[in-house]
Amino acid sequence: MEISVCHIRKSINKAFLKVKPNRSQIETFRENITYLFDQINESESEEFHKNIIRKFLNDTWYSPDHYVNTKGRADLVIHTGKDTGTSVGVLFETKKPDNRHDMPTINNINTKAFHELILYYLRERITGKNLNIKYLVITNIYEWFIFSSHDFERIFANDRKLTRDFADFEEGRMADTTTDFFYRNIAEPFITENKSQLTITYFDIRDYEHIIRSTGNENDIKLVSLYKVFSPEHLLKLPYSNDSNSLDKTFYSELLHILGLEETKEGSKKIIGRKKENKRNSGSLIENAINILRYEDCLSQIPNRPDYGSDTDEQLFNIALELSITWLNRILFLKLLEGQLVKYNGGNKDFRFLGIEKIPDFDELNKLFFQVLAVRTEERHESLKKRYSNIPYLNSSLFEPSALEHKSIRISNLDDSALIPVTGNTVLKDKRGKRVSG
Repeated sequence: MEISVCHIRKSINKAFLKVKPNRSQIETFRENITYLFDQINESESEEFHKNIIRKFLNDTWYSPDHYVNTKGRADLVIHTGKDTGTSVGVLFETKKPDNRHDMPTINNINTKAFHELILYYLRERITGKNLNIKYLVITNIYEWFIFSSHDFERIFANDRKLTRDFADFEEGRMADTTTDFFYRNIAEPFITENKSQLTITYFDIRDYEHIIRSTGNENDIKLVSLYKVFSPEHLLKLPYSNDSNSLDKTFYSELLHILGLEETKEGSKKIIGRKKENKRNSGSLIENAINILRYEDCLSQIPNRPDYGSDTDEQLFNIALELSITWLNRILFLKLLEGQLVKYNGGNKDFRFLGIEKIPDFDELNKLFFQVLAVRTEERHESLKKRYSNIPYLNSSLFEPSALEHKSIRISNLDDSALIPVTGNTVLKDKRGKRVSG
């Protein structure tokens, strides 16, 4: 069999390669692959290392949308959906880091690991009639050999003698029923005699370790290909968006959590609504606002309150939702403004103004809205002129109190001490750059 080795970048769809991952995706990848390196222990079992790989794949890309686990004798598989009822999209054969004897090399793939992968493939493809396999992988955590299912279909599934021998073996019609017999007497001679060309995407993650462990973001561009080769958009060939304005899923789910909302399904429709009672957090924007509106009797000040719902609970939620969206629109606009100010001033971080150093609480955020952005720089209060000297005056109705704010509450009324649990995939980092928890 003739082997052609393909570089990572050439194995990835060119259009997908041009789509830049966002900062949080690369940081999550860097954090998880660092953990992967740190957990490697060559004295531990193959099962131990298999679980490390599974955690790495789940935490970085696949959970909860794609189920990753063992299947039959296959060491690991990635399903095309959330459970075992969905078809397998990727097949893995894993080895211990120090098991060099069974691992292939770029010069010799006729080894036990490759024989095992062929058997798993034939069982899934021929016996299981699975037409959804996309890629096949052999790894010892350090080295990765990735094969396209197109090559396996052409070389193995379409070979009548091989599939006939496989069927006889599975039905017990051969001289032996052990897998070692299949490897030595069927797979090994087939590979030796076959003259087809097989393309392998090969890489060793140790070649990237110095970049992964480096501080700073200047080397992130060198990790993009490595990040994408493991992604579901590549390994499962999922559709991807090449629109830079598309909403990032991690950002979207964390945003809903901070607001106090959740996405549910009603038939084929996705519905966004208030979290169920047992999941609510007093620190979310909506629940925080509802508490103030309820206990400070703000509803009585709103003359058109029936427009917000038929009962008190519905009115409280819809008013809190409208207020939260108003506040959120201002914050998102200001985040874009901050980014542009930093960019147009040569990356000068003095033009940042949304950090916790300047905005430690809701009161200060309210000042920023109405005493800074809505006021000409020369007319601002003396205590604010120096603190926000780099922020321009915005002649915009967005930074005027809304009619509902006049009648109810502003963001400064919210309780600064109310807490909300951090999501598992949060983009928030502590001072050491580690993902926050708690």
